[in-house]
Parts: sequence; structure tokens; C-alpha cells
Amino acid sequence: MIRRINNKPLGELLLDRGIVNQSQLDRGLSVQKEKGGLIGETLVELGFVKEDDIAQALTAQYGFPYLPLGSYDIDTEVINIIPARVARQYLLVPIDKIGNNLTLAMSNPLNIQAIEDVELLSGCSVQTFVSTSSDVKRAIEKYYKDKE
Repeated sequence: MIRRINNKPLGELLLDRGIVNQSQLDRGLSVQKEKGGLIGETLVELGFVKEDDIAQALTAQYGFPYLPLGSYDIDTEVINIIPARVARQYLLVPIDKIGNNLTLAMSNPLNIQAIEDVELLSGCSVQTFVSTSSDVKRAIEKYYKDKE
């Protein structure tokens, strides 16, 4: 169950934190409306914010813990819990499993469909951490390169 800590939309939160200015946010919202996608990813593509800014804002907004994956080692048995196609489709990577609890790193921890699918596939309860899209993509390439 998602528990919002801050009810503001991500764009407003970035504005309040001084990460973007109003014209950058307006431009991002305009591009997002035209092309679709998530506002955070749009602002990164436009070069207005860094991925870390988005990940940390999601942490502040929703209370998800932030986990940079750069120096994190993941056990092969944990990786094998989630098929490569699912990891790539939802941009997530399993991090750890303790008992019946599976920890995931995701660039979009608000993707309820992804969490439900992983719970169904793994038979585990899922806990999510926020990581940048680049970190998750690098982890997927590293750990799933020989799979599928």
C-alpha cells in the first residue's frame, strides 16, 4: 500500500526544492503532455534535472528508501527469482530476499502493476527501494546479460 508523505505532485516538489524553476517545469509538462511518459523522466531528458534528483524527490514524496546500486552486489539466487523479461519490462531488479520478503530496486516504485506481477511470480511480499533508471538498467545488464 502506497502511503504518501507529501501530497504535492513531483513537479511541484522539485520546484519547491529549487531543483527546477517554473519555466523548466512548464516546458517539461508541455513535452510530457505531447509525448506522454513520466514528468521526472521528461525533465531528465530535457537536461533540467539529474536522475538522482528525481530518485531523492520520490523518496521525500512517498517515503520510499533510496538505494544507489553502483556498488551493490546481488546474489545470483535472488536474481533468478525474477525473469529477465520482467526486470526489463518494469525496469526493476531484485536486491535481496529474507524469508517471504523480496526487496526490489525500481526507478518507478509507484508502478503497482509491476509490484503485483512480481508478487504473483515470486510468491513473496515485495518491498521497494527507489533507484535511478540508469542504475537499474546497468544492474539488469550486469546480472541478466546471459539470460533470455
